[in-house]
Amino acid sequence: TCQLEVPRRAFTRMPMQFLVTAVGSSGDVHPFVGLGRALRARGHEVTILTPEPHRSVVEQSGLGFVPTHSAEEYHAATMNPDLWHPRRGFGTVLNMVIPGLEPTWRMLEARYQPGRTVLVGHPLAFAARAFEEKFAAPAATIHLAPSSLRSAYRVPALPPGVDVSGLPLWVKRAFWTLVDHAAVDPLIAPALNRWRASHGLPPVRRVFKEWLNSPRLVIGLFPDWFGGRQPDWPPQFHHASFPLWDDPHGSPADAELETFLDTGTPPVVATPGSANRHATAFFSSVTAALGRLGRRGVFLTGYPEQLPAELPATILARRYAPFSAVLPRSAALVHHGGIGTAAQGFAAGVPQLIMPMGFDQPDNALRAARLGVARWLAPPKFTADRVTAALAQLLDDPAVARATADYRDRLLRISGIQMACDLLEREAGR
Repeated sequence: TCQLEVPRRAFTRMPMQFLVTAVGSSGDVHPFVGLGRALRARGHEVTILTPEPHRSVVEQSGLGFVPTHSAEEYHAATMNPDLWHPRRGFGTVLNMVIPGLEPTWRMLEARYQPGRTVLVGHPLAFAARAFEEKFAAPAATIHLAPSSLRSAYRVPALPPGVDVSGLPLWVKRAFWTLVDHAAVDPLIAPALNRWRASHGLPPVRRVFKEWLNSPRLVIGLFPDWFGGRQPDWPPQFHHASFPLWDDPHGSPADAELETFLDTGTPPVVATPGSANRHATAFFSSVTAALGRLGRRGVFLTGYPEQLPAELPATILARRYAPFSAVLPRSAALVHHGGIGTAAQGFAAGVPQLIMPMGFDQPDNALRAARLGVARWLAPPKFTADRVTAALAQLLDDPAVARATADYRDRLLRISGIQMACDLLEREAGR
């Protein structure tokens, strides 16, 4: 299901340097690494600035690596149970982002070459956004999911999956104003503005509405059928598509896993997210459901201590396996609703059962369900009984099978990574 990483056209301009600031877990960082690999294949120099645990995947991809946070800082964040709380999770992430502002600024300052460097950043790459502002640097903001783009028209789903888009427009605009003044800006603006002042930059308000995005280029790494452009999105926004990049240097599908996939009925693949250390109940419910349905399973988690003490012989567990190797041979995908995992499910053409917790997950789950390829259950309702019923429905519904095949075919016709590279090269040429 991986899209080909070959240039669409010969690169004729001077090779550029791309400084890419990626924030988050593997699902957030891998798309930027895939993008960096494609830019490097076009002759550019690429350096990824991201937390230390992602060093190996970056360096093995032939890209420069600069750590923005230590492994200890990253693991402390993942150990915090508030990371997956629908309201407190955002503050937990900010507590990691804010202390990294000055170190990331210094790293950018040491590497920036006027006339040659293009900055590429995740929406939470605040240091890169401020650096662009200070030095008028060519730059782009990359959104991995539509929920990080504010809109008063199609409002991103609220946890656990509440859609308020049908409310009057003035109510939704007032809602965003209230969210900014009462919740978001108090968390971000004081520390951000103190730091901005140290670099001679004026204070900002309504950070997510008025400052977050580069005024030059904003790219959505998702197709328009998943997240259509809204009237109040930035005018400099462009769709690409899902990047669909797997780590080819991570643990491959080993011989035992290959044999398991090739013999017997297709298994159900279950993963709660690469940074989730609090998924004991998730795996317990899926294990019980697979037993009742007589289905085999493949469990993927970097933290095997949260698996049941004794898994049945019909379930195989791995710390990592490339989705592109596993999902096309599976019956269904059970996951947390992260955009990277959901995209791989679309590309493999398999139905999805989603347990969204926070961040973009509720909105991704609702969008996938609307497209007819998924069902979702809030964490308190993710019980063995409900998981059993939802999986049975997904696996037996011909309409779901038709929808998954349709979106798989649509997705694999184009390369989101190459579309994004074209847009970034155009910005570099300016």
